[in-house]
Amino acid sequence: MATTSESSLSETHIHEVLSNERRRMAIELLQDNDELSLRDLSERIAERETGEAPPPRNIRQSAYVSLQQTHIPKLAKLDIVSYDEDSKLVSLAQAGDVTVYMEVVPEGELSWSEYYATLAGLGIVLMIAVAANVPVLSNVGAPVLGSVVFSVFGASAIYQRWVQHTQH
Repeated sequence: MATTSESSLSETHIHEVLSNERRRMAIELLQDNDELSLRDLSERIAERETGEAPPPRNIRQSAYVSLQQTHIPKLAKLDIVSYDEDSKLVSLAQAGDVTVYMEVVPEGELSWSEYYATLAGLGIVLMIAVAANVPVLSNVGAPVLGSVVFSVFGASAIYQRWVQHTQH
């Protein structure tokens, strides 16, 4: 069924795929689940769209039809999802190239990659300051400062995962 390798998707294809809210939600939901039936996927998308559980029948039906006829075939053709038409089961194939583009950063805010790069830069500056015998920092010492920086990295990673999981 697949004609285009996921790893060779152009940015144009990726942006086209992610331009549709239902396709983005389908990818996000499949990131959190190994496999979903088309019905479960459409129901979860309808819940997100309406904020109601269970969502209204017409919204569930609209989501199901659009996924079955348009979105899942498009994602399967690009090897982003695997879809078994007989069992109606959908799973994420390899969406690495696509999910990288899914982080939305409001204007004026740092992306997570910028945050981690800044934190790494701060760690390097602190280690250089200790090596240069900057009075207060050299008294604290490299092991303590390194432990603090690594603890902040770890806590940040846990927080990032929690935020991304709760947004889905």
